[in-house]
Amino acid sequence: MERQSLIPRILVFAGLGLAAAPALAQSSVTLYGVVDDSIIYQSSQSTLGSTSGGRSNIKMVSGIWWGDRWGIKGAEDLGGGTKVNFQLESGFNIATGGQQFTNAMFGRQAWIGGSNPEYGSLTIGRQYTPYYTLVTAPYGPTLWLTGGIGAHPGDLDQMDLDYRANSSLVYVSPKFYGVTVGASYSLAGVPGSIYSGSTWSGALQYASGPLGIGAAFERINNSTSGGGVFGTDSTTTTGGQSGVSAVTNGYQGAQAQQRFAVAGLWTFNSSWDVSVSYSNVQYIPGINSKFSDTAVFNTEGAVLHYKALRDLDLAGGYSYTRASKANGITSAAQYQQVTLSQYYTLSKRTGLYALQAYQRANGNTLGTPSFGTATATPQINATAAMGDAFQSTPSSSRSMVAVVFGIIHHF
Repeated sequence: MERQSLIPRILVFAGLGLAAAPALAQSSVTLYGVVDDSIIYQSSQSTLGSTSGGRSNIKMVSGIWWGDRWGIKGAEDLGGGTKVNFQLESGFNIATGGQQFTNAMFGRQAWIGGSNPEYGSLTIGRQYTPYYTLVTAPYGPTLWLTGGIGAHPGDLDQMDLDYRANSSLVYVSPKFYGVTVGASYSLAGVPGSIYSGSTWSGALQYASGPLGIGAAFERINNSTSGGGVFGTDSTTTTGGQSGVSAVTNGYQGAQAQQRFAVAGLWTFNSSWDVSVSYSNVQYIPGINSKFSDTAVFNTEGAVLHYKALRDLDLAGGYSYTRASKANGITSAAQYQQVTLSQYYTLSKRTGLYALQAYQRANGNTLGTPSFGTATATPQINATAAMGDAFQSTPSSSRSMVAVVFGIIHHF
C-alpha cells in the first residue's frame, strides 16, 4: 500500500517539473547558414598589379549575393531583460570547399557579450564595426547590388563588404526617438602602444517611418608600413593590409586608412525605395610608405529598387568615384559604374539572381610600390575593378563588363 501511494506523488512532482520546464529554459542556440554559388562572365581579366595579358573569362565564384557561411548563435536570458549573447560564424568557398580566411575557422565573426533593452549591448571579439552595422549594411548599395560585383570600385569605402576587426569592443545603444549610436575600438596587441595597429569606429543612425539615414567614421592604423610588410592592422587575420585592389594598389604601406560615409534610404511604398550614399576615403602615408601625399577618394552613388512582382525584385545603381590630384598625379583617376540586378524568390529560403555591371576608369593612379628599394612608385593608367569579387583579378584595361547568374539558399 505504501509503495502504491508513492506512485501518484511521483507523477504529481513529474508533472510539476514539466510545467516548470519552459520557465527555466531561457537559453537558445541556433545553427544557420548560407549557400551561394554563381557563374560569372568577366570581359577582361589580369592579375593585381598587372595591366597586360587580359582576356575574357567565365568562372565559378562563391558568395556573390551573400557570402557563403555557416554559424552558431545563442543567447541566455539572465532576467530583467539582460542577456548574454554569442556568435561564431565561418566563411567558406562552395566552389572549392576551402575556408574563406586562412587559419581562421570563425573568421567572419567570433564574439560574446551582453545586452539590455535599456542600456544597449557590449560585445567583444572579431566582429563588424558600427561603420558597417549602422550605416553601410542597412542603407548602403549592397542592399540590392551585392558585395561581390558591388557598386563602388574596389570596395574602397567598405560600402560593398566590411572589414571585420579583431579583438574589438563594440557598444551599440538602444534606439531613443529613432536615434541609435555605436562605437568600437580594436586592440592590435602591439607592445608599447595601444594605438599602433588599432581600429576605431563611431556611427550615428536615425530611423523612423519611411526614412533611414546614418553617418559613420572609421580609422585603421597600421602597426608597420613598408619594408615588405604592407601594414599589419587589426582588421586582418594575417599580416596583410585591408582593401588592396587595383584602385588602391599603389597606396599599400599606408600608415592609416580613414573613412567617412553618409547613407540614407527612403521607402516610397511597398514597391519603390531609393538609397543614396557619399563616402570620403583617405590613405595616409607614413615614414616607410612609397607615396608622400595623402590620397583622397570621394564617391557618390544612388540605387533604385522596385518590387516588380510578388516574387521578383529589380534594382539599378550608379556610382562615381574621383581621386585627388596628389603624389605627382595631375590627371587623377575617376571611376564610373552602372549595375543592374534581378532577384527571383523561389521560396522563403531559396532564390535565383542575376547581375550585370559596367565600369569605366579614366586618368592615372600609382602602380605597385617597390618596397626595400629607392625606386619611386610609377604612375599607370587607372584600370577597372569592381566590388570584392575582382580584388585580385581586375580588368587589364580601362573598361570592364561583368555578368552573373547564381542561386542562393538559406538554412
